[in-house]
Order: sequence, then C-alpha cells, then structure tokens
Amino acid sequence: MRLNIVFPLLILGTLICAAQTQIPDTPAAHQCAAWLESFNRGDRETYKDFLEKNYPSGAQRLDRDMEFRQMTGGFDFRKTEESTPTKLVALVQERHSDQFGRLTLEVETAEPHRITSLELRAIPRPADFALPHLSQNELVTAARKEIEKAVTSDQFAGAALVLKDGKPVLSEAYGFADREHKTPNTLHTRFRIGSMNKMFTAVATLQLAQAGMLGLNDPIGKYLTDYPNKDVASKVTIHHLLTHTGGTGDIFGPEFEAHRLELRSPQDYVKLYGQRAPKFEPGSRFEYSNYGFVLLGAIISRVSGQSYYDYMREHVYVPANMTSTGSDPESQDVLDRSIGYTHMDAGSQLKPNTDTLPYRGSPAGGGYSTVEDLARFATAVEQNKLLNAHYTELLTTGKSGTPDNGYAYGFGDRKINGTRCFGHGGGAPGMNGDLEICPGSGYVVAVLANMDPPAATRISEFITYRLPER
Repeated sequence: MRLNIVFPLLILGTLICAAQTQIPDTPAAHQCAAWLESFNRGDRETYKDFLEKNYPSGAQRLDRDMEFRQMTGGFDFRKTEESTPTKLVALVQERHSDQFGRLTLEVETAEPHRITSLELRAIPRPADFALPHLSQNELVTAARKEIEKAVTSDQFAGAALVLKDGKPVLSEAYGFADREHKTPNTLHTRFRIGSMNKMFTAVATLQLAQAGMLGLNDPIGKYLTDYPNKDVASKVTIHHLLTHTGGTGDIFGPEFEAHRLELRSPQDYVKLYGQRAPKFEPGSRFEYSNYGFVLLGAIISRVSGQSYYDYMREHVYVPANMTSTGSDPESQDVLDRSIGYTHMDAGSQLKPNTDTLPYRGSPAGGGYSTVEDLARFATAVEQNKLLNAHYTELLTTGKSGTPDNGYAYGFGDRKINGTRCFGHGGGAPGMNGDLEICPGSGYVVAVLANMDPPAATRISEFITYRLPER
C-alpha cells in the first residue's frame, strides 16, 4: 500500500475528487469523497485521523500533505474517467490555480474498503475545459486581479513582466524582497531562479556545437576523458544530457546535504557523484536529471578553456544584455538580491531559505536574475543573437523520447491552450520562476517569486492560458 503523488517542480498541481453526489456510487468513490472532505478542511488532526482509519500507509506523508494543502487550497472534482467498485480515475482541479491532475485511487475489495493506493499526476488542461482567450486589455486586468488576490493571501511576492512584440503590457512587482526590513520587491530585484539556469547552460552547449567544438551525439567521455564511471563516459551523449535521457540521476539527497557548501564548481560535483553508474540504459527513457546539466557545465569548461561562470558571462549574459544575472556565491553580497522565504519544513510560518541554499548556483540551477533580464534573454533567443536560426530551432524544438515530445534542449516546448510556448521554470524552497516565450502570439511572460513553488508558476500559467489569439 502506498501513496504516490508525482508532480515535477516546473508544474505543481492537484489531488482528489468532490462531493459524493457528484461522483459514482461505489466504495472507491465514497472513499474519495471522504478523503476530499478531510483534506480540504486543512485541519491536521482531522486529516491524520482519516489516514489512520482509512489509509494507514499514507500517515507517513501527513506533514507533506499538509504543506501541499496549504499550497493548493484543496481540490475540486471535474470529471470521472474510469469507475469500478474498487478503482476511480478522475480529473481534478487545484482551487488556487488552473492546474488539472489525474487522480487514480484504489481500495480493498472487502469492507471497510481501505485505500490501497493513490496516485496523482499533473496533466495539461483538457480540451473540454479550455479557458477563453482574452483581449490584451482583458488579460492585463484579469492578471492584476489574480496577482493581487495571491498577494493578499500571501501566496505570491515577486515580479511579473509581460511583453507583446517586445513592448511591456504588464510590468509590476509585489511584496517584500526582505520582510524584516520591509524592502519592497521591484522590477530590478534579483530573484533566485532554480532550474531556469538550464536554459542558459543549453544555449552555451549549442554555441560550442555551432562552432564545431563538440558534437551533440558524442559520448561525454570524449571531452571528460578522466570521467570516473566508464559506462557513463562511453554511453551517455551530450544529447542525452540535454534531454534528461542519460540516466545520470539527481544531485539532491543526503550526500548533497553533507557537502552542500563544498560544491563550488561542476568539477566538485563530478568528484562526489562521478562513480555512479547510469540508472538505466542511456537513451531508453526520460528522467529529469540535475546532475546531467552539471555535467554539461563541466564539458563547457573543458571545451572552452574557461570556467563555466566566465563562459556564461562572456558568451550568454553579455550578448543578451543581461546585466543582473549570475551565480555569485551566497556568501557574497549581491545588490538587490532578494531573500527567499519558505514554508517547507517550517510549518505555517515563513522563514528564510538560507539553510537550503548551495554554495552558489550551478549549471543545473540556483543562479539569480530579474524579470527584465529574462525578457532580454527571450529577445536574444528569438532574434538569433545567441545562436544562428538553425541552432535556435534545435534548441527550442521538443525531442522524441521526452514526455509528449515536449522537452527540447533545456527548454520545454508545449501548447498552452492552443498557443505554442517554449521556456523553463524553476523551483526550490523559497524560490520559483517561469519564462514562457510564445513566438506565434508575440508574447513573452516572465514571473519570478521569492516564495515556494508554485507561487510564480501559478501566475505565469494564469496569463499564458488566457493569451489573446493572434
């Protein structure tokens, strides 16, 4: 018996069902309705009592579920997809956002029909629940109202910038960069961006490919000639790293916590994790890998002869006119860098995320930027200032072997309510951001927050789902 809630950090989402009268009259549906009532109350003791009686193995997730409830506000049933006496598959929607999820709940055959498994996966909004496209004026008005609602409920603090054909139509900041000193967030505030660094790392990798200095289908051992694990060195290609199909695993966990402040360069990560074998046959499937992008950083350094950070500054940030983006160490004072605030492991009280931060941002994430710099980056990508047209298309077009062919090279590539957008999000305790570049409609949406996910993602998706049609 297990509870398996599967949600990536660039898209957080949903659980559950709804009132018993809205779903089938089956044991599985009855448990679903009872669970929803308990979960949506947001009362820890009520929910704990429900789990102990109806889903004992789920009790170990109590604290995490309560954080999830605070984050989402609960869930509403939208549609039954499959129903048997012991199984229910339903579409549900998070109350605090437009995010849909697919819930699969199974119960024992015999009374009292305790829950044996519950799995939830975030899914794109179904076509039969499509949101209306708004005019630009309607969109700006609706976005402001949505953001102000989130700010009032302390669900958002950060900055939002929306461009249409390169010109701002919404550019506002909310909340505090430093709550203790009441320092307000502004459009110039530097927010930690989590995995959004992957876009910059991918651009740098393709610059070297464009220059003929590396091959995308080459094994990484061609460049990291002293890489410890020979299977990784010989079987994992640069393409695999860029698409998370190399089986190279993550960087987070006990080892990271033990060495968090010692990991100061991509090479330091290789020393710690380089003995690991591939988790699966490289190229056989997709599994999001932060370590894979750290390896790309090590390759960039080896091939270019520069440190990863010097290369990024000279070849990505400066050409894109990104004057407020970097990965300077956390111990260094950085002008206008906000403090991140998290509920994670903090109960109901927000606290600074200082104890969770790495020594500095890595090729996989953790740097900082502003919404204005992200907009400049979007412009540089679209205008082929960082790569030529061929490599820009290669960078941003989804690849086979990734979920729904929707992950390109460090960029997600997807249809959002019929509008194609590419970009990347990022999230960790006390930080969340999203950049969506929608070339067909002419819009760019950049949202950053110094709060837990999905503070910025909710706002970004609210806007992109309602973009005007061309």
